[in-house]
Formats: sequence, structure tokens, C-alpha cells
Amino acid sequence: MSAVAEIPVAPPASSSAPSVLQRFSALDRSKRLRFGAGIALLVATVVAAVVLNRQPDYKVLFSNLSDKDGGAIVAQLSTMNVPYKYSEGGGAILVPAERVHDVRLRLATQGLPKGSVTGFELMETNRFGVTQFQERLNFQRGLEGELTRSIQALSSVQSARVHLALPNQNGFFREQQKPSASVLLSLYPGRFLDRTQLAGIVHLVASSVPEMSPSAVSVLDDTGKLLSQSPDTAAGSSGAIDAQQLSYVQQIEQQYTRRILDILEPVVGKNNVKAQVTAEVDFSQSEQTSEQHRPNQTPDSSAVRSQQVVESSGGTQGNQPPAGVPGAASNQPPQPSTAPINGANPAPTAGNGQQGQAAGSKRESITNYEVDKTVRVTRAGSGAIKRVSAAVVVNYQAIAEAAGKAPQAKAFTPEQIEQMTALVRETIGYNKDRGDSVNIMNTQFLVDNTPAVELPLWKQPEMIELAKSLGWPVGMSLFAALILLGLVRPAIKGMNQPPAPAAAVAAGRLGDAKNAHLMSLDVAAKRLRLFKADLLDYGSVAAAIAGCDDVFHVACPVLLSAPNPGAHISLFSAK
Repeated sequence: MSAVAEIPVAPPASSSAPSVLQRFSALDRSKRLRFGAGIALLVATVVAAVVLNRQPDYKVLFSNLSDKDGGAIVAQLSTMNVPYKYSEGGGAILVPAERVHDVRLRLATQGLPKGSVTGFELMETNRFGVTQFQERLNFQRGLEGELTRSIQALSSVQSARVHLALPNQNGFFREQQKPSASVLLSLYPGRFLDRTQLAGIVHLVASSVPEMSPSAVSVLDDTGKLLSQSPDTAAGSSGAIDAQQLSYVQQIEQQYTRRILDILEPVVGKNNVKAQVTAEVDFSQSEQTSEQHRPNQTPDSSAVRSQQVVESSGGTQGNQPPAGVPGAASNQPPQPSTAPINGANPAPTAGNGQQGQAAGSKRESITNYEVDKTVRVTRAGSGAIKRVSAAVVVNYQAIAEAAGKAPQAKAFTPEQIEQMTALVRETIGYNKDRGDSVNIMNTQFLVDNTPAVELPLWKQPEMIELAKSLGWPVGMSLFAALILLGLVRPAIKGMNQPPAPAAAVAAGRLGDAKNAHLMSLDVAAKRLRLFKADLLDYGSVAAAIAGCDDVFHVACPVLLSAPNPGAHISLFSAK
């Protein structure tokens, strides 16, 4: 019983070379599956790389928003179809970098973010019938908001609150109460305000409120520490040393140390001298007032302040006004003279007992001179150096005793040490009266022979950052190369592989004894090729007849299980 298996025969190709589709069809099923999987994975890798590289770079839109403003902005971004995300911790809202400015302007037209700090815009919503107290309260709140905005503009300030105490001014009070202010600051982590910045905040608040003194402004941080100091409790008067004064002392010590090294290193060599300087600085502020008075009786040094001259002149006794104690005794007529018997007759006297005489002139002069006074006020500046102490260590000198021998370390002579001491004293401005001291020690330095541990290349921070930045693209490239080399390339190589030559077939692929008579023909090496094909697999048959014009099919499979094998016998021919 014979049977024939029907094998579909593709129409002959128009060209002699097989097409790509025919080559793909000629592959077995496992190769076709691997080739399809490789192409699919390669396409997926390329698409993933393109999509990830096209992800927008997000930048901060707004940060440090209140919950109310944050919710309003997120709702508006959803309405505007703008993608957004939160930073780690939810402290900021991020949007694509190319849309930051556009979104900010569009949100600004809607008044977002409104912010938790309100300024003088409170005065724009005053309603009719507002009392004077409410108007003053709104003005105070607006002024506090404006000051808060100004202080928050500083780079180191994260948030601020300003409280103003504005007393009610009344013209009936003899002494008006002065206004005062308190400022609470919250700084960014790792930042601080120096003295000049604090003074700027204090003067900003004091200049914004009429009749407010800078000493009436208190500045605190979020830990409750008082940052500002009044003049009564300043560092100079209280004796405390702040960070700025400590930095000033350190600068002086470093300057003196650098001077000592610069003067001794050329003598003993670099790294052969170590120096430390301690400076005591007086930051106290003193004021001295002296007043001196000196005589100024000489004409060239005297100065007349004021001068008064009174002159009076009189006539005879008859014109002299009455004098004496008023009363009956002085208001008597002249008595008769009682001249003695012998002697000259004295002149008559008046009733008041005064003799008649000619009245003379009277002159009074009063001169006031300026007092020679000298007032000298001396204010001693802070930061004066009270005492300087310097300690210097010098290494032994290396002296070569003979040629070819290693130099030996020897100590400096006392004369050399004394010369170095004199140099150091002149360098630091040595003053014996204030108690300065300079000590120089000559000893041998210990050499540390511990080898330096070099950090491996793969542990260096630069290499770690480079690996993080290049990890994703390099990984994608390696994955794509693995797909190409492991799945796609073998399939393509199988499609392009030519039929097995006759020599290879004769070597044992199709059996040496069975095909030896065919390979022994004269033209077999050039014109004869043997193929091993499965007649039930069209792919294997198509590879054998690829490029042929005529095919003589002399073999046919027989299916023993067919009910009528003879009906299935057919001759295959392709033209």
C-alpha cells in the first residue's frame, strides 16, 4: 500500500535569490520564536529609553506654602491640565521646567498664591462705617505684614513674624509712651545672621515706625534666643565675648603665626618650624573726662568777658544832699559857735555834725574775665592687645659630615636660638611692659612613616556620581546588545547561511558510504549539492529548491494510516 503526503509548493520567485520572507520561512520553529522575541524586546527597550529620556525635568513652582494656598494651587493645576508632583516631604510643588514661568503668570492673574502674610491691601477692603479703632488695627496689621515681607526677603530668613506695640498718642499727656516692636525669626537650617544683619533688621523696623528707637526693637529666633542686644547689655559693657570678637582674636593669632613662619622658614627650612600665638585682647570700652583751670592774669592770655564802669561827681556842701540818720536829732538848726577865748575860731559845723567841705568825684570799675578751663574727653577703643604669648618649636638642622654620607640631625647653638628669639620678638612687636613672652624650643621632629591610604577608584565620590549618571544609559545599551547578540543575530545568521557545500556533505553530514558514488562524479564538486530535507516540512524543502527553475520530484512519502494511499500520490513540479 502506498500513500502520498501533499506538500504545498510556493510559486517560484521572480528572482534567482531567495527573499527575506523565504529565508525566514526556511528557519525552524524555535529559531523563528527566538527571532520574534528578540525583535520585540529590542523594540521595547528602544521605546522605554525614548520615553524615559523624554520625561520632563521638573522644577520648583512654589515652596513653603500654607495648606490653604497649596490646595488652591493644586486644584488650579488640575484644571489647567498641568502635570505636577511634590518634593520629598511635600515642601514644594514641582511642574515641568518649560512651563514654570507660564504657570506662575497664569496663577498670578488669579491671585495665587495669596500667602499667609497680608500687607496694606487690608486697607483696600475697608467698609463704610468702620470705627477709628478698627481702622487703626487694620493699619497696624498692614504695617506688620509689610515688615514681615521685607524681612522674609533676606536669603537666610525662612519665615518671620513682627509684633508692633503702637500706643495711642494723646496731646493731653505730658509724656508720651514710645512705640516698641518684637521680631520672631525662623532661619534656614545651617544659616545664621551676623551682627550687621541683625542691626539692619532692627533699623529697618525702627525706621518704619515713627518715634521708635532701635533699642526698643527685640529680635528672637525660633528657639527663643535673644539675638538683638540693647546698648545697656551690649557685649562691650557686659564683658561677654560674642562670635565676632572671637573671630577677631583668631585673626590676630593667625596673623602673628604666619609672620613667625615667614621669618623662620627661610632659615630652618619649610616644615621645620611650628608656632602658636595666644593674644589677649581687651574689648572693654572706657571713657575719661578731665577738666583743668589755669590762671590767666597775663595780658596776652587774659580774655575780658564783661566790664562795668560807674563814675559820679558832686559840688559844694550846700549842694550836698542831707545825710545821716533821719529823725529829730538830725533835723536841728545849727548851734551857735562856742569859740574858745584863746585860739582861732573853728569853722562852723552843720546841724548833723558834718563839716562843710567840697564834694569830690567817684569812679567804680568792675571787670569780669573768662575762666581758663580745659575739658578733655578720652574714649579708649575696644580691641586693644593686652598681652601676646608666642611658642615656637624648631627642628634639628641636618648637617652632612662627609661626602656620600647621610646628613646628621644636630641641635642649633645657643647663639642661633637667641638670634631666632630676637627675630620672633621683633616680628610680633614684643613689649616687656605689657608682659609679652616668647619661648623657642629646639628639638628633633618625629617623622610619621605611616603610608597614606589611597581611596580606591571605585570608592571615590566622583566615580560614584559618574556611575549613577551613566548607569541607566549604559544598562539599557548593554541590555539591547544582549538581545541583539543572543536572539536576533543568530536568527539573522541562520537566514543568511548558504546551503551546505558538497564537501561538507561528503564529510559525513549525509553519510559517506551512502553518497560516495554521487560525490565521485567529475562535476560533483562544483555542480552537485546534497540537501537533507523533511518532505513534511515545507521550510526544509523550500531551502533546497530556492533559486531553481525546474524541480524533478522523484520521491514521495507514503502515509500508511491513510484510508486510500493511492489517491494521495501526486507528482510535484514547480516551474
